[in-house]
Amino acid sequence: MNIALGILIPFVGTTLGAGCVFFLRDQISPLVQKALLGFASGVMIAASVWSLLIPAIDMSEDMGKLSFIPAVVGFALGIVFLLIMDKIIPHLHLSSDKPEGMKSSLQKTTMLVLAVTLHNIPEGMAVGVVFAGVLTESSNITMAGAFALAIGIAIQNFPEGAIISLPLESEGRGKKKAFLYGTLSGVVEPVGAIITILLTSYILPFLPYLLSFAAGAMVYVVVEELIPEASEGDHSNIGTIGFAVGFLIMMTLDVALG
Repeated sequence: MNIALGILIPFVGTTLGAGCVFFLRDQISPLVQKALLGFASGVMIAASVWSLLIPAIDMSEDMGKLSFIPAVVGFALGIVFLLIMDKIIPHLHLSSDKPEGMKSSLQKTTMLVLAVTLHNIPEGMAVGVVFAGVLTESSNITMAGAFALAIGIAIQNFPEGAIISLPLESEGRGKKKAFLYGTLSGVVEPVGAIITILLTSYILPFLPYLLSFAAGAMVYVVVEELIPEASEGDHSNIGTIGFAVGFLIMMTLDVALG
């Protein structure tokens, strides 16, 4: 029951964010959007370090001075995986009119949702891997630590849901359809988490690699997309402040609950 609740928490964050379309009339102001993007970046970086990379290294301590290898290999593979996905999946970012990935005839709305969905893949995997770690006796990941990660990702999913639904509504998609698209962008997280947990018995030997893989994928999203979008134009310091706040909150959650 606890695990089922844990893997749904990030999706709830996305849904609540998408629900802002029913209460806000206009798009989020550029300054607020910069702060939210910076905040999400801070949460993801802190989660990558405290919830994923450090546990991966700790679980490999029997390798002695080479305990860093699973973290290094998994992190690198996570970067490569998202790099490939970024090149293959057609998607469109809010700050750009030029689609990325393979050429496609998909509608702009669909590609906007795919962009956020692409970002959510590593987050869903991260939640699934840490809860899979909770189920194994050989892991030092605690239930509280897993919930800390889930809550942290849910916090940063809230602005993501709002950032995707509000522009869609302003383009004439209607509040209900904009809410639906915003919500659907987060479905990949619980689905990915459930699949990972169901494969727990098979992935146990590779758990340190998978933890660091999720970390690498999350860092790729932050460096490639979130930070540039938060820094472009005027008042880039707003994004920096948001990053600091998000980082501190996620670090606090993980240390206090973990």
